[in-house]
Amino acid sequence: MALNVAIQMDPMEPMDINGDSSFAMSLEAQRRGHRLQHYQPRHLSFRDGKVTAMAAELQVRRELGNHYSMGTRSKLDLTEMDVVLMRQDPPFDMSYITATHILDHIHPKVLVVNDPTEVRNAPEKLFVTKFDNVMPPTLISLDPAEILAFREEHKDIIVKPLFGNGGAGVFHLKPGDENLNSLLELFAGMFRDPLIVQAYLPEVRRGDKRVILIDGKAVGAINRVPAEGEARSNMHVGGKAIKSELTKRDLEICEIIGPELKARGMVFVGIDVIGNYLTEINVTSPTGIQELSRFDGIDVAAMLWDAIEAKL
Repeated sequence: MALNVAIQMDPMEPMDINGDSSFAMSLEAQRRGHRLQHYQPRHLSFRDGKVTAMAAELQVRRELGNHYSMGTRSKLDLTEMDVVLMRQDPPFDMSYITATHILDHIHPKVLVVNDPTEVRNAPEKLFVTKFDNVMPPTLISLDPAEILAFREEHKDIIVKPLFGNGGAGVFHLKPGDENLNSLLELFAGMFRDPLIVQAYLPEVRRGDKRVILIDGKAVGAINRVPAEGEARSNMHVGGKAIKSELTKRDLEICEIIGPELKARGMVFVGIDVIGNYLTEINVTSPTGIQELSRFDGIDVAAMLWDAIEAKL
C-alpha cells in the first residue's frame, strides 16, 4: 500500500548521503512506492485548527552531488498525509518544542514518528533520569555550590549544557583543572538552563556506543571512538564509527527502557552507552542506521518502515 509521507527535516543540499539516517529512510520509503513530501520546520503553520506546510514533492537517489529532486512548494494539508516523520536535527529549543505542539493537532489521526507529545516530554539528557540503575553519577543543577561539591566528590568530571547537542559545549575537567569557576561563569552568561555534570567515564576512550532501538527493541549497535586528544566521540568532531556488538549490559539497559519507549510511541530511538552506563536517549532525530547497515548488514531502514506500516 503506497503511503503519503511528509518529512519535516533540514535542507537537502548539504546532506551526507552515506551517513544521514533520514536519507536512508527516504530511499527505503521510495523503494516501497511511498510518495514523499519535504518541508522544513519554518514551513509549518497552524491556522484556524488546520495544520499546513509549504511542502514539495521529493525524490531521492544515491548519487553524490545529484542526490535529490524536488518539485515546487505548495501548501499541503498535513491531515492528508498517512505519516509525518520529524527528522530535523536539534537543538531541542523552543522552535523544536513549538513544532511538536503544532503536530499534536494531527497525531494520532496522522501517524507522527516519533510521537510529538512524547518527544517534547523526553529531552535526551533528562529522559534518562526516569530509569533506575542505568546512569553514571549525575548532577543536574545551576547552583555553583552543588556543582563544586559534586566535583569535590568525583574529581574527574564532564560538564555540558543540558539541552546541547552534537558534542557542543562539552568539557572534560580533570582533577586539578582550575577552569571550573570560569566555565560556570561562562555558562551562566549563555544559558538560563541547568547544566548536567557527570563523573568522567574513562571507558569513553574505547568508544561511545550507539544502540538503535525500533519500537522498543534493540536491533544493533555501532561504536564511536573519539579522536586522539578529544573527549567527544561525535562523528562530526572527528569520532570514528567502528563495528560493535550488543553486550549483555547493553541488552539489559534496552530491556529496562524498551517497554517505556514503545508505550510512548517512540518508534525510532538511539541510545548512547559508555561502558556500563546509559548517558543519553536520543528521540529527536537519531542517527547511525547507515553505519549499522554497512558493518552488520542490518537493513535498519527496512525494519523502521516495517514497524511504521504495522502501526497503520
